[in-house]
Amino acid sequence: MVSIVLWSLGYSQTAIKPITFSTYLQKVDSGNLEYAAQKLNVSIAEAQVIAAKVRNDPQLGFNYFNNEQAKKKMGYGGSISVSQTFTFGKRSAAIGLAKSETELSKSLLADYLRNLHADATVSFFESLRQKKLYEIKKEAYQNISDLAKSDSIRFAKGKIMEIDAIQSKVEAGLAYNELLQSETEQKKAFTELSLYTGTTKATLLYQPESAIKLTYRSYRLADLIEQGKTQRTDLVAAMQNIDVANKALKVAQREKNSDVTVSLELGHNAEVKNEIAPAPSYNSLTAGISLPIPFSKMNRGSINAAKQRVRQASLEYDQAALQVQNEIMKAYYDYESAAKQVLHFENGLLRQALEVLKGKIYSYSRGDTSLLEVLNAQRTYNEVQGQYYQAVFDYDSALINLEKSAGIWDIN
Repeated sequence: MVSIVLWSLGYSQTAIKPITFSTYLQKVDSGNLEYAAQKLNVSIAEAQVIAAKVRNDPQLGFNYFNNEQAKKKMGYGGSISVSQTFTFGKRSAAIGLAKSETELSKSLLADYLRNLHADATVSFFESLRQKKLYEIKKEAYQNISDLAKSDSIRFAKGKIMEIDAIQSKVEAGLAYNELLQSETEQKKAFTELSLYTGTTKATLLYQPESAIKLTYRSYRLADLIEQGKTQRTDLVAAMQNIDVANKALKVAQREKNSDVTVSLELGHNAEVKNEIAPAPSYNSLTAGISLPIPFSKMNRGSINAAKQRVRQASLEYDQAALQVQNEIMKAYYDYESAAKQVLHFENGLLRQALEVLKGKIYSYSRGDTSLLEVLNAQRTYNEVQGQYYQAVFDYDSALINLEKSAGIWDIN
């Protein structure tokens, strides 16, 4: 009773809210702050597409001249001009590059979500493991506490020595300390869920509600590798990066195209009243076109650099594909091994450890065995349970990692 009261006091200022796995993942998708920040990369890239569509602004010019009109009467005048620079292929190439970079941003965002789902799921099942470990410690404390109470009664009846009753109380105290530590680890695991869901309320913790063991899935390694090479979002991003490099090469090539500037000028000259060289007023219209002398085309450094980036992106894709295959193979072997270890525990090891503990407690109550043997049996049972739930967590993590590596996701 004391343990339950103290346990409750530890949570008195914190609301514990049960959460299912499907609800948890929905909250991760909608509330994770880092994911929200990553989504802005797509918005930024889309804005860059709009920016790439801008055209060159026309130039408007005003001129005024005065040929010492005040002294020599040589006249004055002014002009207004409009000019426009035309580029050939540069704008369309820049738009193509911006669109390709947008698709790359979307692919990278999908890959971020793939990793986020996997990491958040591992955290969810780690919380379940800590919850189970707490329950183990709580049950162990309850068993030792019951023994201590029983020993106090037996001592009062003169059936055991006082030192044995005291030892039972000491062991109960040690078990309670372990319970408190386990409670702390459980709270810390619950706090991780708040981080993934973007929960800012410090007084709210989510408690996972789900089966601790994921259903076993049978896979063919060859199918996983094939699926990973076609569906892994990081490979999709690596392929898109090749397209970005090709579009950047096109931009570099189009930059060598000569710009053409067309101009039109309308002028007015006032009457010249100089006695030596008089002239009537008149208007003038001037049209012009200017072309650069393309010496810069001889420098192909930017184009050569862009070509090397295309080759680099292709090699990076090949390496990424090989890495995917390697990751899937290792994840598959880990998964199969973890599944066998869990099966070994479930095929009698847990049941046998529990039977030994119950037998020792019964024998102790009859005075046929010592407290030390009961404590050893309890510790063994605790260790077996702890190792079992660690094995289950390793199995869950291996399955999550395998599905992440293969680019599939059916965990719900």
